[in-house]
Amino acid sequence: MSSVAQTEKVIFQQEWGQVLAQSLRSSQQLLAELDLQVTDFPEGLSEALQFPLFVPRSFVKRMRKGNPRDPLLLQVLPLAAEEQLHPGFALDPLAEQSTNVQAGLIHKYHGRVLLLAASGCAINCRYCFRRHFPYSENRVARGQWQPALTYIAQDPSITEVILSGGDPLMLQDEHLAELVERIAQIPHVQRLRVHSRLPVVIAERLTDQLTRILTGTRLRSSLVLHVNHPRELTPMHAERLGKLRQAGVTLLNQTVLLKGVNDSAEVLIELSEKLFDHHLLPYYLHVLDRVQGAQHFDLSSSEAYGLYQQMLAQLPGYLVPKLVREEAGQPHKTPLHAF
Repeated sequence: MSSVAQTEKVIFQQEWGQVLAQSLRSSQQLLAELDLQVTDFPEGLSEALQFPLFVPRSFVKRMRKGNPRDPLLLQVLPLAAEEQLHPGFALDPLAEQSTNVQAGLIHKYHGRVLLLAASGCAINCRYCFRRHFPYSENRVARGQWQPALTYIAQDPSITEVILSGGDPLMLQDEHLAELVERIAQIPHVQRLRVHSRLPVVIAERLTDQLTRILTGTRLRSSLVLHVNHPRELTPMHAERLGKLRQAGVTLLNQTVLLKGVNDSAEVLIELSEKLFDHHLLPYYLHVLDRVQGAQHFDLSSSEAYGLYQQMLAQLPGYLVPKLVREEAGQPHKTPLHAF
């Protein structure tokens, strides 16, 4: 049995892996689950051969049947609009390949690096800014971590390692624990940050073992989830995130502002309040990274700022995320101000 097949076998034996194994892989399957027809989408669907549909049934269950404009559905259903080319939308909108200093390692900000711990995801979000990323050139399997770790060890300015992907929580716990322990052995690294959408779509990924991994070293750990709509959160999230918070893990959320999904003040305000009820603090509200194939989700900066102003007027400051855009070549996120 190949190492990849062995890894998949171990993952699928776990509770969250069993949920992942039952994921839907075609538009036909998804529409059938939701009592929808292709004719419900006059704009047409895309075959999406290069970035196919992939969505866990656990996430599909939160969608509303018979609604072709369901905000959770629109995040995963490949529409024909993806095939249109638009000026200003690029394959690598953040120019990450220019900061891809080692296989699986991106160093674009002072003091922190992104380690692409896994290339796979538990869901293929249609707005993903890495949907065209050359993962085949950046696969860093368990036995290939050393060059990236050596790079980090040789730069004392790096105080934070951010596990990204793909989705880093696609790693089985044994491998994740080993990676975290090896990062913790680098003296100048003080913080570990994990960015993940997997626990959003499969809450079972928030295991007791994950809590032990994130709290079992000297590193100060934070988990940043990617929740875009209040209906994505469930009672299981509240229970399991509560355990992580009690254990001392900092819990944050970042949201992507998406036309047709969460482009109303009412939805964004409800999301911030629900995040707090689920032990998460709103962190960033990102305008769309202009990746080719996602232009139908885009909002203008003035529209985004108008929504943000309404959030400021109706929420306490600690529930208002920072409204930002990420721009290629800039040393930081760019705050959006009045236009």
